[in-house]
Amino acid sequence: MHRSGAVMAWNVFRFCTALRGLGSIMILLVLGVVGVTYYAVVLTNYGPSLTSSGGFLDVLIALSVLVLFHCLLVMLLWCYFSVVFTDPGSVPPNWRPELDEERGEADPLTTSEFGASPADSGNTRIRFCRKCNQLKPPRCHHCSVCGRCVLKMDHHCVWVVNCVGALNYKYFLLFLFYTFLETTVVTLSLLPQFITFFSDGEIPGTPGTLATTFLAFVLNLAFALSVLGFLIMHISLVSGNTTTIEAYEKKTSPKWRYDLGRKRNFEQVFGLDKRYWFIPAYSEEDLRRIPALHGLEYPSKPDLDAQE
Repeated sequence: MHRSGAVMAWNVFRFCTALRGLGSIMILLVLGVVGVTYYAVVLTNYGPSLTSSGGFLDVLIALSVLVLFHCLLVMLLWCYFSVVFTDPGSVPPNWRPELDEERGEADPLTTSEFGASPADSGNTRIRFCRKCNQLKPPRCHHCSVCGRCVLKMDHHCVWVVNCVGALNYKYFLLFLFYTFLETTVVTLSLLPQFITFFSDGEIPGTPGTLATTFLAFVLNLAFALSVLGFLIMHISLVSGNTTTIEAYEKKTSPKWRYDLGRKRNFEQVFGLDKRYWFIPAYSEEDLRRIPALHGLEYPSKPDLDAQE
């Protein structure tokens, strides 16, 4: 048993190390897909249409596709790098709860409890990470890949080479949203060329440009379908004010104490200011008025027992 546990721990360690090593490779892969798509849409198909001898309608369609493509691409990359470079939230050094935040009761914790794990102190309501050797705020989880506790951790995403947590979850959702829109636009805009590819008629372009168009269509169609599934899943999570980890851990629980209703649940992630809903940023007013955006405190239903 001891040997099997050691092997399992070693395998997990190697897996986490491998995920950390994927960092730059995944970013390059994302940029590579963007580059192939840009070449197929802008340089090969719709860019030349602006200066061709086609009719006014052809030019108008090409201009519309290019403007929409570039606007969505800018938002996609902005959101993507916001997720990559934004720390999802770490537990502040020597963090101590002022009250029992798991139950919402004004029950100050004693000094003796600070220096001990829940098992030692006898207070099972205090959450303690044995790997980081520190207390954990509500909804905080330890990430084995990052090697630290992450505030309101949702999951570790290899595509963004970062954890998705309290401080960048909105950015991740916007990245999914704009990725779905962009890949859908690309798929629809390249669909005529894709259909022509399998027709018996003569196809303009070199073999290289045709292969790039075909590859861009297949990649964007695959991403559109897969991202749509993730987007639907995360919309469901936001509506219930939960995370991927919490949904898995509490799938047998009939009630969830942090579910404040769909409107307030949405505001806990996106804020109150509608001008900031579709960009990876928050207003100063929202940061001041909504403690959940800082990842340490969350409003809850005091009449429900903690489900963790």
